[in-house]
Amino acid sequence: MRALLCGAPGALSIVERPIPEPGPGEARVRLRRAGVCGTDLHIFEGTQPYFAYPRIIGHELAGEIDAVGPASRLAPGGRVAIIPYLACGFCVACRRGRTNCCQRLAVLGVHVDGGMADYVCVPESNLVSADDVSLDEAAMAEFLAIGAHAVRRGAVQAGDRVLVTGAGPIGVACALFAGLAGAEVTVLDTRADRLEFCRRAIGAAHVARADSDTKNALSAITSGDFFDCVFDATGNVAAMNAGFENVAHGGSYVLVSIVRETISFADPEFHKRETTLLSSRNATRQDFDAVFAALRAGRVPTAALATHRARLDEAPALFPVWITPEAGVIKALLEI
Repeated sequence: MRALLCGAPGALSIVERPIPEPGPGEARVRLRRAGVCGTDLHIFEGTQPYFAYPRIIGHELAGEIDAVGPASRLAPGGRVAIIPYLACGFCVACRRGRTNCCQRLAVLGVHVDGGMADYVCVPESNLVSADDVSLDEAAMAEFLAIGAHAVRRGAVQAGDRVLVTGAGPIGVACALFAGLAGAEVTVLDTRADRLEFCRRAIGAAHVARADSDTKNALSAITSGDFFDCVFDATGNVAAMNAGFENVAHGGSYVLVSIVRETISFADPEFHKRETTLLSSRNATRQDFDAVFAALRAGRVPTAALATHRARLDEAPALFPVWITPEAGVIKALLEI
């Protein structure tokens, strides 16, 4: 089978690998779509902190069940999305149902070989039925679930003022599900094109350009109160540090992005606001269920989100293009 291998930063190639055989309780999925995530681009850049080269990449995946292993409860043929987080099932986090932050978590395409390939085998418990949505929609479920999980972590309520910093795919997903929760959403980014996308495609109430006047602009939007919940999806340590100042008194700050550096903040400011600081990692089946409910209800503008597409064998040439701001990528999909 064909597979997209990242052998080193900046080095992508299509390689041949044996077709995997499903083990007990597993299914082999014939992949049809793979979304290109910021994580994949960071792997290509060499800035993903949990990655070891070489690795077959890809974790935003959809396809059809091709074969099942012994003791499987499934039958071949159904369309599925893949939950790419392989949890141990018995650590303290798993025992509490928080499989997204399992102590021994392995993510397809990051810790183990992923699914930008013709086939992949996964536990059947990691499959979500997608017979009633399109392949494109099913492949976008994972990054949308990360946004849904972050919004759930932030306990966003109707009427809350929410700020999302960073208008890449994960930030867009956070803004989208905060809006579906009834919040008034402001998006902050350095790029005018992404801000316009958030206003036009996902209905952000306000957008703000990150510049020397950002503080005054955000103050004006909120009449000086700032935001009940702030989400950072920038992957930029300076932006993450600055975000503490945008949290309202009694508000929450959710760090969705991850960086190698140390995050720091002024403790007096943190305490006087009684800020709630949260991280948000991956997603759970509950979040995937919420995403599929939104997809089925037509509440996600998936056609607008899927800005770029290509064949699997075109990916090595296109990743260096897609990583540039000029490409204007929101979500690129590989057809397999």
